Amino acid sequence: MSQHDDSDSRIRSRRRFFKDVALIPVATAAGLTSERVASASASDAKAYVPSFFNESEWAFINAAVDRMIPADEVGPGAIELGVPEFLDRHMQTPYAAGAIWYMQGPFVEAAPEFGYQGRMTVRETVRAGIQAIDAYTKKSADAKRFADLDHDKQEQILKSAESGDLKLDGISSKYFFSTLLAEVRNGYFSDPVHGGNKNMGSWKMIGYPGMRADYIDWVTVRDKPYPIPPVDLSGKRS
Repeated sequence: MSQHDDSDSRIRSRRRFFKDVALIPVATAAGLTSERVASASASDAKAYVPSFFNESEWAFINAAVDRMIPADEVGPGAIELGVPEFLDRHMQTPYAAGAIWYMQGPFVEAAPEFGYQGRMTVRETVRAGIQAIDAYTKKSADAKRFADLDHDKQEQILKSAESGDLKLDGISSKYFFSTLLAEVRNGYFSDPVHGGNKNMGSWKMIGYPGMRADYIDWVTVRDKPYPIPPVDLSGKRS
């Protein structure tokens, strides 16, 4: 496969990702230019000090989310929008801790329509998956943890986890991947108050108006981008 073909494949894959996330039926705003993406600073992500993830877990999170949603000509990446910060904060919520779930047994394998039936909470799943993948890569990839591998190897491992072909100790790679991807999506598109979607970057990219009081006239518009910048929960305007 040529480098050009590979680039086209990545762009198509990213577009499918955004197509699957149905936020609001408004027209897609013009994407950020590659120059704007390239000039964006990652200093905010570096300045944040995690309080849930340890150093090794934090390195994994930053590497993994950067491969899941990299910055490109379509829009900003997960690192640029502060998704790792969102994840660290979210792992400390009652939801991620399972405090608002029914967590008593029996724990059984069940069809998807019955909902989650396992014993692990979201944060336990994320932590166990990180540890399992790092253990796997240290045994099979030059004795390196996942975060220290090159991008191609990281993507190969994530794709293998997504399909369930990656065999890990103590956890299903497919379940871990789907859990982490769901959290990454949440962080990428959430209100900035939660730590992700810095400066409403993803909302501007897709033309989402945010918390504006009235945009009913634009709900059914398909051939024009929403013309007014978004507003977040705090009232900040982009």
